[in-house]
Amino acid sequence: MSQSKASSVIDFLSIVERLKRTKRTGWINSGISGPESISDHMYRMGIMAMLIEDESIDRTRCIKMAIVHDLAEALVGDITPFDGVSKTEKYAREKQGMRDIVDTLGNSTVAQEIEALWIEYEEDQTNESHLVHDLDKCEMIQQAMEYEISDKKQLDSFFSTTKGIFRHPQVQSWVDEIYRRRQARD
Repeated sequence: MSQSKASSVIDFLSIVERLKRTKRTGWINSGISGPESISDHMYRMGIMAMLIEDESIDRTRCIKMAIVHDLAEALVGDITPFDGVSKTEKYAREKQGMRDIVDTLGNSTVAQEIEALWIEYEEDQTNESHLVHDLDKCEMIQQAMEYEISDKKQLDSFFSTTKGIFRHPQVQSWVDEIYRRRQARD
């Protein structure tokens, strides 16, 4: 590997490191002590994608998509629906962030794959992107349930905003179990 390629990779990894330090906005706004980072969220989504038992789904593609779907947030931050930023503006910011990341990696084949995975996720037109969207929201309510226990808070809004949106039957079964456990605590 040339020095310039190595330098690009180290620059990229320094961008990725920001995801480890950037806490998820929704949890901060909910007063969670020690909230998860963006990378914590993406890591568990990658593990969840590994657990999918569906031969019609390209699991490897889903794992990759899960670990890059919020990558642009390293540059633009974790923008929530409650931040007063339109979906169009959020997409524009994140798209520019992805372009900056691709440029950092010298528009390499790997950089193009990362961008293509991000675009596929954003467009939400494939079975894999549908699944990763489900995993995104399922991971969020799993975390909400865990924070309700650890921080003794009611986080109903995270559940109400995701009710009825899950498309994949295996993810729906996980969601049903999360709801069952949450109800059992009440």
